[in-house]
Amino acid sequence: MDSLDLISSNPTRLVQELMDRAVRDKVSDLHFEPTEIGITVRFRLDGILKVVQEIPLRMRAEVLSRLKVMATLDIAEKRRPQDGRIRFQHMGQGIDIRVSTLPTEFGEKIVLRVLDQSSVDLDLDRLGFGQDRLEQFERTFRLPYGMILITGPTGAGKSTTLYSVLKRLRSPEVNITTVEDPIEYRLEGIVQTAVKPDIDLTFAKALRTILRQDPNVIMVGEIRDLETAQIAVRAALTGHLVLSTLHTNDAPSAVTRLIDMGIEPFLVSSAVNLIVAQRLVRRTCPDCGVPDPRTSSLLQVLDEKNLQGEWTRGTGCPTCAHAGYRGRMGIFEMMPLSESLRDLVAKGVDANRLREQALREGMSTLRQEAISKARVGLTSLEEVLRETAS
Repeated sequence: MDSLDLISSNPTRLVQELMDRAVRDKVSDLHFEPTEIGITVRFRLDGILKVVQEIPLRMRAEVLSRLKVMATLDIAEKRRPQDGRIRFQHMGQGIDIRVSTLPTEFGEKIVLRVLDQSSVDLDLDRLGFGQDRLEQFERTFRLPYGMILITGPTGAGKSTTLYSVLKRLRSPEVNITTVEDPIEYRLEGIVQTAVKPDIDLTFAKALRTILRQDPNVIMVGEIRDLETAQIAVRAALTGHLVLSTLHTNDAPSAVTRLIDMGIEPFLVSSAVNLIVAQRLVRRTCPDCGVPDPRTSSLLQVLDEKNLQGEWTRGTGCPTCAHAGYRGRMGIFEMMPLSESLRDLVAKGVDANRLREQALREGMSTLRQEAISKARVGLTSLEEVLRETAS
């Protein structure tokens, strides 16, 4: 993604041009960062931030005000953070953009999150699961009850995985209801509810009401507190399929996270069917990918002995905006709860014991999954190092 020249001296037109460029290039976030000399604009593409524009000081106030007006925010309020939304037209298509402001030393930093449904592939077959793991995943989410947890940091693609499952499950015979913060993508045939903290509509309160709406499948955007966790576990134990997310680094840690929240180990053992930890790695650009001569040294850092593979790296070309990568794919650490793992969970053992048992039963770690993708030339070993822990 090349840096832009200053396209327009008109703040309104400049903002429009930057947003058009972001949507066209499938950028996920736009950062407008006020500085002493103006505004630095950065785009996040495939998970990486890059400076694309420097806006001069004389335009700083007008550009920031224009963004706030578009998001229907209070332009006079500059001391407190605000959240808003922009409905943006690009090539005749409506694009939703989530807006967040943060007061800083030189003015308000404004971040735009692009929620472009057309750019998101909600096809489970294309997310990066191998065939065996995809079949295992589908067998589990086709069960009529129990809990499936997707874990990982912000930006790991958890929501995309959940939406892809919902898209696969939706049917006139199935009542699917979600509670989210916020609703990122609208799916036809699914009832979606957004939490509203200002009127005390929390995850827990919405979830309690959803259980009186005769649901078959419930998706909870995130389990953040004990009350939400308790209701979700109870729903999973009483004949509902519950899908949700947690912020943990790997699959076994999700169990200890629920227990640390206050859920009894025997309830976690009974309710949870599958935990999937995931990350996103950038795909090596197919137009400029070449064999990687540094394979041996990088594999040594990764503590990987097997040198066999079609290891590649991207050299950069116009197609990938000289990044060497184009697009991203998921890597998945899947931990189904076997009877032996359920026994260990019920006993309250720590995440390390759970990991040891899961590995004995055939679980591949995130790093192992990433290396397997690099081995067939889909990503680089550098990307494996960047996105996975040892």
